[in-house]
Amino acid sequence: MSRRLANVTLDNLDDLPRRCRRCVFWELDPVSGDRAAEMGDPGLEKEAWISATLLEWGSCGKIAYVDGVAAGFVLYAPPLYLPRSVAFPTSPVSADAVLLTTAHIIPEFSGGGLGRMLVQGVAKDLTRRGVRAIEAFGDLKWEQPHCMIPAEYLLSVGFKTVRPHLRFPRLRLELKTAISWREDVEVALERLLGSMSPERALRPV
Repeated sequence: MSRRLANVTLDNLDDLPRRCRRCVFWELDPVSGDRAAEMGDPGLEKEAWISATLLEWGSCGKIAYVDGVAAGFVLYAPPLYLPRSVAFPTSPVSADAVLLTTAHIIPEFSGGGLGRMLVQGVAKDLTRRGVRAIEAFGDLKWEQPHCMIPAEYLLSVGFKTVRPHLRFPRLRLELKTAISWREDVEVALERLLGSMSPERALRPV
């Protein structure tokens, strides 16, 4: 089973689930979002947002592919690009952080570590760009897929609560922590492989 990450671009935007492809919950303020849903084309609004963010700021999403099939994705950007972020009771996002807005794994691919793989991909990208942390508004009462991220998921991949709330806490992931996951795994593998003779390493299990 092959797994890979790709940056979200206009070329692969249609690989997102249709509902997510047309969702502009984060990309527009509440009034503009309602107007787009009633009178406009949310899909075009989403495409315009992706295009502008890529041009002005850079990569703003990752898609995970399993054997060539889109299995999950995340989107992220500075809060300046996300008007909805100021509407939360636990805002504003810290000045040194980028906001993780959406994380979704296709149900048939859940439980395989793709969520952590996506967060690590975001962390690696943002670390190269000098960002210190990722923040997100979690949903403590999350029951089904929608525009928010379950707080439980965020906590499971290393986020810590920095602004508590009964429904929408703000959580934070220091990027050194995220990068260390991968380094720890690589070190463990090197030790394991280094302790094995070539014959043993190649022996069928």
